[in-house]
Amino acid sequence: MKKNRYLLCLLLCGFMLYFAIPRLSVTADGAQGLFSLAWLSFALIVIAGNLTGLLYAPKKQIQKHHSERLKKKSRSFH
Repeated sequence: MKKNRYLLCLLLCGFMLYFAIPRLSVTADGAQGLFSLAWLSFALIVIAGNLTGLLYAPKKQIQKHHSERLKKKSRSFH
């Protein structure tokens, strides 16, 4: 379940970057350049965080959660 959320966040971030990159001017002076650098920095942090969560998610916890869900479902039908 968490992997789907990480993947969705990565796709949304990529979608926003697709539209933002042509409009951001990193070489501009003043507030425009500062905003562009800050926006791109935050986008990279979001990508790094979601990739880390996606790649390093503990597999045992996911399997345990899945087996608990199956047990709860089987109990609720009785």
